[in-house]
Amino acid sequence: MSNFQFFAAEWPDIAAEARRAEHYCAGDPRGALFYARRTAELAVTWMYRADGALSWPYKNDFVALIHEPGFKALVGEAVFVKLNLIRKRGNDAVHKTVRFTPDEALRIVRELWHVLVFIASRYAVDPANRPPAGIRFDAALVPKPKPGLIQKTRAELAAAQAANEEKDRELAETRAANAELLAELEALRAERTQAAERNEAEPIPHDLDEASTRSLYVDVLLREAGWDPHGTDVAEYPVTFDDGRAGRVDYVLWGDDGRPLGLVEAKRTRLDARVGQEQARRYADALEARFGQRPVIYTSNGYETWMWDDLDAPPRQVQGLRTRDELELLVQRRASRKKLASIPIDDDIAGRPYQHEAIRAVTEALEQGERRALVVMATGSGKTRTAIALVELLQQAGWVKRVLFLADRRALVRQAAAAFRAQLPDTPVATLLDGTGDAADGRIVVSTYPTMLNLIDRGTGDGEAAGRLGPGAFDLVIVDEAHRSVYRKYGAIFGYFDALLIGLTATPVDEVDRNTYHLFRLEDGVPTYAYELEKAIEQGYLMPPAATEIASEFLHRGIRYDERSAEERELWDLTDWGDDGDVPDAVDAGAFNAWLFNESTVDGVLSTLMTQGRTVAGGDRLGKTIVFARNEAHARYIQQRFDENYPEYRGTFARVITHRTEQADRLIDQFSRPDEAPHIAISVDMLDTGIDVPEVVNLVFFKSVFSKTKFWQMLGRGTRLRPDLYGPGRDKEDFAVFDVGGNIAFFNQDLGRLEPGTSASLQERLFTARVRLVEALDAGASGVDAASADLEVRQSVVEHLHRIVAGIHPRNVLARPHLRAIERFVDAAAWQPGAGPLRDALELASLPSAALAEDTDEQAKRFDALLLRAQIAVAEGGAVPDAIRDRVRALAQAMGQQRAIPLVAAQGELIEAVASPEWWQDVTVPLLELARTRLRSLVRLVPAARQKPVYADFADTIEIADAELTLRQPGVDQARFADKVRAFLAEYESTTLFKVRSGRQLTDTDLAELERILIDIGGFSADEVDAQAGLAGGLGRLIRSIVGLDGAAARSFLEDYLAASLPFNARQIGYLDLVVDHLAKDGRVDVELLYSAPFRERGSGDPEDLFGDDGADALTTALRDLDEAAAPPQLAG
Repeated sequence: MSNFQFFAAEWPDIAAEARRAEHYCAGDPRGALFYARRTAELAVTWMYRADGALSWPYKNDFVALIHEPGFKALVGEAVFVKLNLIRKRGNDAVHKTVRFTPDEALRIVRELWHVLVFIASRYAVDPANRPPAGIRFDAALVPKPKPGLIQKTRAELAAAQAANEEKDRELAETRAANAELLAELEALRAERTQAAERNEAEPIPHDLDEASTRSLYVDVLLREAGWDPHGTDVAEYPVTFDDGRAGRVDYVLWGDDGRPLGLVEAKRTRLDARVGQEQARRYADALEARFGQRPVIYTSNGYETWMWDDLDAPPRQVQGLRTRDELELLVQRRASRKKLASIPIDDDIAGRPYQHEAIRAVTEALEQGERRALVVMATGSGKTRTAIALVELLQQAGWVKRVLFLADRRALVRQAAAAFRAQLPDTPVATLLDGTGDAADGRIVVSTYPTMLNLIDRGTGDGEAAGRLGPGAFDLVIVDEAHRSVYRKYGAIFGYFDALLIGLTATPVDEVDRNTYHLFRLEDGVPTYAYELEKAIEQGYLMPPAATEIASEFLHRGIRYDERSAEERELWDLTDWGDDGDVPDAVDAGAFNAWLFNESTVDGVLSTLMTQGRTVAGGDRLGKTIVFARNEAHARYIQQRFDENYPEYRGTFARVITHRTEQADRLIDQFSRPDEAPHIAISVDMLDTGIDVPEVVNLVFFKSVFSKTKFWQMLGRGTRLRPDLYGPGRDKEDFAVFDVGGNIAFFNQDLGRLEPGTSASLQERLFTARVRLVEALDAGASGVDAASADLEVRQSVVEHLHRIVAGIHPRNVLARPHLRAIERFVDAAAWQPGAGPLRDALELASLPSAALAEDTDEQAKRFDALLLRAQIAVAEGGAVPDAIRDRVRALAQAMGQQRAIPLVAAQGELIEAVASPEWWQDVTVPLLELARTRLRSLVRLVPAARQKPVYADFADTIEIADAELTLRQPGVDQARFADKVRAFLAEYESTTLFKVRSGRQLTDTDLAELERILIDIGGFSADEVDAQAGLAGGLGRLIRSIVGLDGAAARSFLEDYLAASLPFNARQIGYLDLVVDHLAKDGRVDVELLYSAPFRERGSGDPEDLFGDDGADALTTALRDLDEAAAPPQLAG
């Protein structure tokens, strides 16, 4: 007897393979798994041959067959999960060297039995061959192993699998070529379809034992991380609790030393995976008491997994288990990692004070238990160097071993990798680009987001490569240019890796969106640390812009035919405006540089650049320049005009560098070399961010920028310091900004230009619209009843949504966090009225689905979106919005002009109706659905209305004016000189003034010199000087209060007194920054001020709280000594 006897009557060949799997369970578990997979594949292939409702997928291998959305929808989630599990374990039997146990083989064969029960229940022609209600798998029927049974090797199984595949392929080809067999196939389909319809009407209750299936998925998680769930003392390990009672741990993960590294509490129900945490903690207590080492706690139901290292952190959800090496390291760190405050920062990597403060702010957040931090630093201020110094500190402290650095562009990946190699030469760095590089080769891995997402998905989606980069592969993930679009597209990466997460961004604090702060678990507007452009320029670490506005009449007002001269009207008439021959009366400003390119406008801008731009090489050559063009055609036209106006440069001085440019990386490298052409880079988007060329001294904004964040990033291309740019000792002092797009005037007003949001993809919008339509129909606003045509529309829409969900691969890294929703909505019953809120399905809208792979007609899908919006409006009891109606009518009218195409002609009557206004009067949801389904595929046949480029030479008026670019954030005024003395002294240099600014001790001779400077040279009256000096406590203090102290000198002076407190932590650095800022501005800080705002607010206490009593005494002594140095010794005090 066999458990598969019921299947033999109508499927003898498949039943024979199933019995073979059953036969090998006890004696050859690997062989049993192989034959279980073989049986399942044969059964599924039979279903495709027999069931006319199933369509063969793009590829007829087992994985494609079971993941085909129509198949998944037919069998349901429970059967699909079993089939996928059988496939995975069968593949493991062929490809992996791990040991398999009889118990595991029995469990997989039982899963196979459930699958065949489903098939027989659905397709049996003879009712007598359907499995009876209450049928159970009987383990006693599994044969005992025969003496001398030789287990099959992996090589033998691989050979058998190849032979089977070849045999199946030949059989399929024979069937396809044989008319008689094709006729048999048609008869089979008719017979089985009829049987399926009859059997569906009389369902047989059967418990698919989903709980056991889910426990098997926990086994898969274990194997993904390299653990053998059937290893010695792994499963059901006995423990004794402190009260003497006994228990069994589901799984114990053992270290090489025989002590427990982790435990897994597997929930075999649909309960939340966290339900078992307290029980698991008791197991951890028992294991710790026995072995002297506390294991890391995992709880999992196969869909959700939580990790709890309760000696270090609260529970957190993870995407899988850690490997033995990763858990060993985690446990070792409990004792070995050092206090981060005790590790010095490498000044050779990041030696600037604000970089120290940023690093300390992050490390203090980490020591307080935070796992995420966001650092805002102005472009050019050294974000990457700061990150490298942070990595080195964390590695030295034993907090991290492997680091992943992610950037959104290839050029940034190369730059970051080069910086890591240069600053940390002893640390292996792996660069992942173009499929090259191996993450295993580096302690530091640098990658683009798509490359890493693909690498993760390749390791998790199908199981065979799982574990290559598991959730514990990295200890730290650094995200360069952290902004919302990155998280929307690639946020799954951050959820997959169980690592510390540090975000770096140059986006100003008030421009960072709420979603980004939420991702890093921070209060809106309060990053972990911020160092913005205005302060960096003020402190001399970045260069300020010198702005010039170039006002073009055409770019501002457009151009009208009737306002031009007779000569230009003639030129207008002769201009080729397009194929339709239509000559416009006017062209608005937005057309210029979009499709109308005017010679005098471009020439005027280039002339201004060449005559007023910053020059190098003794003034003989324009300095490095970036021109931000509006589009590719605009960029090409700018280069064309430059080459025609400046032929002496032979076409190499100015070059277009865009994403379409061949060998763009090579051109960027050449542009980065100070004395090598090109010297002008004309770009569209590509050079807005990421390029680091300190020699850039000219930026031309030949377009309007619609994002404040992007505008400041583009300005950042010119802010970097460059010593000796103009010759020895002649450093870069600023950079020129030529604004042709009105950006400076706009952003100075801080009108809050609308930021382009990260809008939902077309796929998401369609999914959401369909859910909204179903909800509207269910609400009954359009009068749905059982007999109405609306009900048919509803059924069609939910079937489409169901296919999408069924096509989502549950092991895909993007899908893993949504497994509960997938499990719910892959069941067709979840879409029926009253089954629960459909809005819960919206979390699945953006996930990849095999059901969407073949629908690549974007124009058809955009037409779907239009019609769905119209249907929603009608279903909610309203009218179709005018804009949608007019757009659809225009499309229908355009289709009507293509009647020569047979496909269009076939729908001529409907097209004519939709194009008429009468059709839209009292239009219904079913009518709109009819139009959508019949016309969607015809939209692509409508010729696109593209405006061809127009080139003209109308005389433009170009006006040039200096401009001031506001650097401070809204609500903060620009810094300005307090009075005429400050303005005078700012331009006057002398040894005495140097002593004042550097805080050195002044003498009577110095005071006399200061008096002479003010009265004899500056022209101030002696009485005025004496009066002001008296109020300030002496002439030295007066001048110090006007010119301030040099920040570096003040910092050095304070650090000398506070040497015993080194190294400073982030709060101390921030507090001293505030003291230095006051000294730089006012020349002194009264000791009493330290005990009031803003110092107490910044330091969260008095100096004693921050530096201790001795440190506070040293600080106050330093400030008094510094103040007294402004007066001669006999007058001090």
